[in-house]
Amino acid sequence: MSNSLVPETRVLAVASQVVYGHVGNSMASFAMQSLGCDVAALNTVHFSNHTGYRQFKGTRATAQEITDLYQGLCQSNLTDFDVMLSGYAPSAAAVEAVGAIGMDLKKKSGKPGSFFWVLDPVMGDQGRLYVNGDVVPAYKEVIKHADLILPNQFEAEVLSGIEITSLATLAEAITAIHRIYSVPHVIITSVQLSKLSQSGCTPTPPENFLTVIGSTTKSDGSPRLFRVDVPALDCFFSGTGDMFAALMVARLREAVAAAGDGLQSTASWVSPDSVSATTLPLAQATLKVLSSMHSVLERTMEARNAELAKMALETSQSEGLSVEEQQKQDYLRRTKAAEVRLVRNVQFLRDPLVQFEAQEWRKEDLPVGLQ
Repeated sequence: MSNSLVPETRVLAVASQVVYGHVGNSMASFAMQSLGCDVAALNTVHFSNHTGYRQFKGTRATAQEITDLYQGLCQSNLTDFDVMLSGYAPSAAAVEAVGAIGMDLKKKSGKPGSFFWVLDPVMGDQGRLYVNGDVVPAYKEVIKHADLILPNQFEAEVLSGIEITSLATLAEAITAIHRIYSVPHVIITSVQLSKLSQSGCTPTPPENFLTVIGSTTKSDGSPRLFRVDVPALDCFFSGTGDMFAALMVARLREAVAAAGDGLQSTASWVSPDSVSATTLPLAQATLKVLSSMHSVLERTMEARNAELAKMALETSQSEGLSVEEQQKQDYLRRTKAAEVRLVRNVQFLRDPLVQFEAQEWRKEDLPVGLQ
């Protein structure tokens, strides 16, 4: 499978870790390693399982503990990373500690393009924060130093200060993030365009589709916007954001190498202005990432449905339990059934059948002021 491996890439992955299942570094490390990346995992929390089970045990790393681990790497000269991927941090101080690591690695790299920071600003979803309020300003400070950020729709609203209610405001939010934080690459994940006001813009996919919106800036700071529509699966999975981020590290590295023209030695891997939105390395990487994810999650849902059907026949396990306890046990079993089947479907990570296409947001599709 050597032809499936991306260019040699050393990654520092700073994120959560669970004993059971695939979220955080438990998801990201395997996904990147399966594509040939050499991954060093620095864990910000260590839980028994993901919090979707509504019960877990474990510990959260303090900012000092995160810093100490990094300093341990430094003292033995173990910081020759090409990429840093940072995800969940349990406090504002931890966000600041992770930010200091990213900035130090960028300083150590010495030359443009030799270090790239992918940051997933994990703050909340579905209209609410699930971190303390002081985490938000901490992220707003550190993302100024990142090369690519991966907010979901709610996090993009928090960072931009713009409520996303239409395609126009979606474009405005991305443009604002580019401008306010000088972040050269942005991808907003899992936007349901059918729920947004259209304002005469491009046709939108039906309700059972999700859309990923990405952009790489031009030299004048203006966005190069593209979108990829993917069918939504009727199941909630934990860890998909971590899978997206991890696969993006590997596939973007691959796409940048394939682009040639010295892009790997260009600051933040920003393509020349002549490169169109849909041919950007960011867009090409996104297509492979989403194709891998869709295949893995389709098979996860098939396995989940088979497990739930088997559960329905096993009524004896609920005998003698209270209604409340029966409901709890049923919830736990359903949550377990939806754990992503990552390892058994590794072939789809390595050799995705690209089944989607990137669409450019044309000038006439953009709101006035962004054209």
